Amino acid sequence: MKSLGIDFGDSRTGFAVSDELGFGAGTLDNFKSGSIYKVAEYAAKLSNELGVSEIVVGFPKNMNGTVGERGEKTKMFVEKLEELVDVPVILWDERLTTVSAHNLMNVTNVRGKKRKESVDSISAAFILQSYLDSKR
Repeated sequence: MKSLGIDFGDSRTGFAVSDELGFGAGTLDNFKSGSIYKVAEYAAKLSNELGVSEIVVGFPKNMNGTVGERGEKTKMFVEKLEELVDVPVILWDERLTTVSAHNLMNVTNVRGKKRKESVDSISAAFILQSYLDSKR
């Protein structure tokens, strides 16, 4: 059962996909757009091309569990995406995934432009992997 992971952002959105068995998540290319609608259309097209059975979207919450402006924008994105796909769209707590992505890039010595281009897709992979691990 293949899953798509999404780290929705204001200017870049990261994507990741699981293997067929749902054990591991790998990164895909980011999509650069500030439009909720364009990102939702791209995500729907990608999910169809990959043949995923579910989509996991990182849900940004504040550390105290409240939902802020980023969370509200993410909800709007999910609503649009749900109109375009026939698979379940799951909101998944993404707290600290960007921190984890930066830590991984520190360890692997990713710097500069490559770091900026990679953080969103790596965050999407962390979100998706967290979800996959919770199902075991």
